Amino acid sequence: MPPKKRLDPSTFDIPQKPIRAGRYTDKYFARTKDILTSDDHHPIVLMQVFQKGNVTVCGTDEAIAIIERCADNPGDIRIMSLFDGDEAAPYETVMTIEGDYASFAHLETLYLGVLARQTKVATNTRRAVDAASGKPILFFSARFDRFSTQPGDGYAAHIGGARGVSTDAQGAWIDQEGIGTVPHGLIAAYNGDTVKATQKFADFVPDPVRVISLVDFDNDCVATSLAVARALGKRLWGVRLDTAGTMVDRSVTAVMGEFAPTGVNEVLVHNVRDALDAEGFEYVKIVVSGGFTTEKIARFEANNVPVDAYGVGSSLLTGAFDYTADIVIVNGRPCAKVGRRYNPNPRLLPVE
Repeated sequence: MPPKKRLDPSTFDIPQKPIRAGRYTDKYFARTKDILTSDDHHPIVLMQVFQKGNVTVCGTDEAIAIIERCADNPGDIRIMSLFDGDEAAPYETVMTIEGDYASFAHLETLYLGVLARQTKVATNTRRAVDAASGKPILFFSARFDRFSTQPGDGYAAHIGGARGVSTDAQGAWIDQEGIGTVPHGLIAAYNGDTVKATQKFADFVPDPVRVISLVDFDNDCVATSLAVARALGKRLWGVRLDTAGTMVDRSVTAVMGEFAPTGVNEVLVHNVRDALDAEGFEYVKIVVSGGFTTEKIARFEANNVPVDAYGVGSSLLTGAFDYTADIVIVNGRPCAKVGRRYNPNPRLLPVE
C-alpha cells in the first residue's frame, strides 16, 4: 500500500480572522480562552478526541488545518491522528492535541463539527458502497443541504468510496468535476420530449461525458428507454430510473398484487432490462435513484436486480456521528473528569 497522504492545509477555505475571534465557537470555550489569556495561565494539556460508533473516520485533515491556521501558537502544538478513511471503533482515540490550552481552546467547536459531519458522510457512503457489491455509488446529496457543505461532503463521500459527485464544488478537494444525467428540467424545456432532450444533451455536451437519459417523465420507463435507445444508439450510455415513491410505473401495473409497486422497485428494473435486451440494447446501463438507502441497495443486490449504478442522496446525510474532546493530561499528570481517562492508541501518527 502506498503511504497515506493528508490534504494540504491550504486546500480548505478557512475564515481565519472570525475563527480566531471566536465567532464560530461555543461561548463557553471562547470565554475559557479569554480567562486563561487574561490570567496568563498556560497549562500544557493533552486533548483526546473520540466518538462512540464503528465508523469511517473523516475530517481529520480539515480539523488539523483549522488548528494549524487558527491556533495562537500552532508551531508549539503536537497533533497525533488517524487518517481520513481509517476505520475506528467505539471510544477509540481518533486524535490527540497537545500544547498550551490557551492557544487552541477556542477551536474545539470547529474541529469536532468538521469531524462529525465528514465522518457521517464517509461512513454512510462506505456502508452503501459495501452493500452495492462493487457497483458504483453516485453521491447525489447536494440538494439536501446548504451549498457551503458541498466541498467537505463530496470529499467525505469520496473517502467513503463514492465513484462520482454531482457538483464541481463537491469535487473541488479531489480534483473531480461533477457528473449528472439528463434532468427532468431539460425534458420539460423541450415540451416533455425525453428523446429530443436527450439528443440535445448528446449534441451539446462533449465527450467523454456519458449520456444518461432520465426516463420516468411520462411514467413509462420501458417505452421511454426503448425510444431513447433507438434514437441514440451507441451514443446512449445508460438510462436512469427515478420514479417517485407515490407513483406506479405503467409497466408495473399489470403484475401488481404481490410486491410494493411504487417508486423504483425490482420489477420495474427487470422490465426495463428485459425490454432493452430484447431489442439488442444490452450495452445500455441502468442507473437507479430516488429514495435509495443502504438497506434498499442491499436488498436489490441480494435479489440480483440488474442495476449498474446507484444514485444516492439524502440517506447519506442521516444519523448522528458525534465526537467528544476531553482533556486527560495536564502538565504531564492525569487529569480528566470522572468516567474519562487517557486512552493511548498506537495507530495514531504524528502530523508533520
